[in-house]
Amino acid sequence: MGTPDFAIPSLEILLKNQYDVAAVVTAPDKPRGRGQQVSFTPVKEFSVKHSLPVLQPASLKEPSFISSLQQIQPDLFVVVAFRILPKEVFSIPAKGAFNLHASLLPKYRGAAPINWAIINGEKESGVTTFFLQEAVDTGTIILQARVAIGETMTAGELHDVLADVGAEIVLQTVRLIELGKANPRSQNDTLASPAPKIFKDGCRIQWEKSSREIHNFIRGLSPYPTAWTTHDGKQLKIYRSQITAMQHSMKAGEVLVDGSALYVGSSDGAVQILELQQEGKKRMSVAEFLRGYRFSAGVVLD
Repeated sequence: MGTPDFAIPSLEILLKNQYDVAAVVTAPDKPRGRGQQVSFTPVKEFSVKHSLPVLQPASLKEPSFISSLQQIQPDLFVVVAFRILPKEVFSIPAKGAFNLHASLLPKYRGAAPINWAIINGEKESGVTTFFLQEAVDTGTIILQARVAIGETMTAGELHDVLADVGAEIVLQTVRLIELGKANPRSQNDTLASPAPKIFKDGCRIQWEKSSREIHNFIRGLSPYPTAWTTHDGKQLKIYRSQITAMQHSMKAGEVLVDGSALYVGSSDGAVQILELQQEGKKRMSVAEFLRGYRFSAGVVLD
């Protein structure tokens, strides 16, 4: 059970290791992109190419969907980046249902663990497999794997690493369950931290924060949903930055252009912007951007 690209390596590794994937459950087809063409989820695209049966319930509580699952008589549900399963669904398989989560649970329970780990300046992240329970992301832990977060790593880069590491952990977890050797342990709820879904309004850069906080915020939201600021009423999305030591003081949000370099003031110095996107334009390097865009002296970003 899964929907986005993150789930594909896990599905692929099970097929490569000769596991019988009796069906794939993913979100319904819907209009996507600028043209609003009706399209498949990434997991459905992969499944169709590999001739796997696909179920796409509008509601996970549909009697016909639950009946379809029961008729399959599954041994195990493998859930990767999907929806919250009701108990009447996750209790169907003989050997239970487990989820792959992109954090070291109990840290970062919720919909956006990759983003929040980087925004909060964590030095490591990882993946966890756990048996599903009714409360979200609280089930007993089966396996975990750790991954270092580099100083400049973006959420997109960490996503891709965790998808591949997660696939290996999914395979190991399936093997343990198959052999009856899974030895799950309870989570320590006192160590739990939230990772709620991030909305566009919450992606606005607050230039009065420290350079490090701003840098972590930018890379933690890159490439999606993307940190942003405004200039002359137009949105500027910021994809890459780095912390820089400025010799002279700048106001929070103040812009300084030095040749092909762009700096924005923070509470304790400045952030150098490396990659951005002007509203209505394509994503580009700062050098490209400055060839066609001018800031007046002393301008402050909103």
